[in-house]
Amino acid sequence: MDTKELLKKVRKIEIKTRRLSDHIFGGEYHSTFKGRGMTFSEVRQYQFGDDVRAIDWNVTARYNEPFVKVFEEERELTMMLMVDVSGSELFGTTNQFKKEILTEISATLAFSALQNNDKAGLILFSDEVELFIPPKKGKSHVLRIIRELLEFKPKSNKTDIAWALRYLSNVMKKKAIVFVLSDFIADDYEQTLKITGNKHDVTGIRVYDHREESIPNLGMVQMQDAETSQLQIVNTQSKRVRQSYEKYHLEKVGYFNDTFKKSGCGVISCRVDESYVKKLLGYFKRRG
Repeated sequence: MDTKELLKKVRKIEIKTRRLSDHIFGGEYHSTFKGRGMTFSEVRQYQFGDDVRAIDWNVTARYNEPFVKVFEEERELTMMLMVDVSGSELFGTTNQFKKEILTEISATLAFSALQNNDKAGLILFSDEVELFIPPKKGKSHVLRIIRELLEFKPKSNKTDIAWALRYLSNVMKKKAIVFVLSDFIADDYEQTLKITGNKHDVTGIRVYDHREESIPNLGMVQMQDAETSQLQIVNTQSKRVRQSYEKYHLEKVGYFNDTFKKSGCGVISCRVDESYVKKLLGYFKRRG
């Protein structure tokens, strides 16, 4: 992609997603995530109705009367976008690839953070961390994130969500709002997600194509695994083959939903041909 074409694509996504974040998501984002972080402000004398858990026992002992800690809402939040760039994201049978929807959702969230004067950062991952952009504020920073989402070429086609989550825990010492965007065709990230979910406010956004749910009867078809590049002939006439395909998909979806919910994390599932605007807005309203 040459520079002129890249800038044109960045501008197109900026216009679409910024309009969404300005008119729809900005307020919802703020009301959903405000007050997630609290910083110590001062101590004051205990008043009737105060939470006893806020009592500062050291100060209370010193003055021989109860004092409570006062906390203030942290206005400045940090949002991290963790985006899967493995081979399976370059799949789509309707109008767009999964990767394009992941990019638009990420851009919308980044502009929502910008409107709220929050920092935004980016991790692109496959079965390794391909790129890390530390959180910063500002429009030029958000545009850089969009450029990377559009143009970045990963070294690997495979996926390892657990590895990416471990990396996040190592680089982000303070609590952050984390969105993990992937098709979640992966396993073995339950333990890592529990640890990450205890420290950060995590939401998994699953983007998938309807052809991943089931395959039609098309006879003998050559298929290629997007992550391993392995070719094989599949007999789609076989009912057992089609049922096995559907079962595999349902297992991955079930693992995603169960694992995120058990870890206290949020979940959003969006098909490529569905409106991600409605999905995000519904999620923010439920949480707000």
